[in-house]
Amino acid sequence: MIEPKPAIQPQPSNQTGSGAAKKRRFGGTEAQIRSALKFYKVMAYLTGAMLLLLCAELVARYVFGQYLFAGGTNALTGQPFGFGFTEAEPKGVLNGFNVSVAVLIVHGWMYVVYLMSNFRLWTLMRWPFAKMILLALGGVVPFLSFIVEKKFHAEVEAELAANPQAASRY
Repeated sequence: MIEPKPAIQPQPSNQTGSGAAKKRRFGGTEAQIRSALKFYKVMAYLTGAMLLLLCAELVARYVFGQYLFAGGTNALTGQPFGFGFTEAEPKGVLNGFNVSVAVLIVHGWMYVVYLMSNFRLWTLMRWPFAKMILLALGGVVPFLSFIVEKKFHAEVEAELAANPQAASRY
C-alpha cells in the first residue's frame, strides 16, 4: 500500500527557503530617505497648488474667455491697466504681463521638478514601478497630490520604523 504524503505547509512570506527572515533593503541611508521625503512633500504641495491655479486659469480662459494680466495699457481706453482679468480676444491689454501664461509655464517646470522628487524617493525606497506611476499622477489630477503625499509619507515613515536596519550603509 502507498503511504499518503503529508501536506506541505506554506511558509510565511517573510521567510526564505533557508528559514531566515527576508530583510527589507532601501536604496540609501535613513537620512537620505528622510531628505528625499521632505523634498517630495514640499514639491507635492507646491505642484498641487499650481495645478489648482492652472485649473482656475483654464476655467477663466475657456469658460469666460478671460486672461489674467498685470500692468500694461487698456487697449480700448488707453488707461493704465493694473491687475485683473481682460478679454482674451481681441487683445485687451497692451504691453502687460500675461499672468495666465506664466501659470502654465511655472506649473510645467514645477511638474518636472516634482517628477524628479518622485524618482528620487521611488529609487531610495526601491518600490515597484506602479508606485512611481501613482506618484507621477499626483501632479496631473487636481487634489491628488495632497492625497498621494499623505499616503506615501505615512508609508515611508512606517517602513522606516519597521525596518530600522534596512538602510544601506556606506
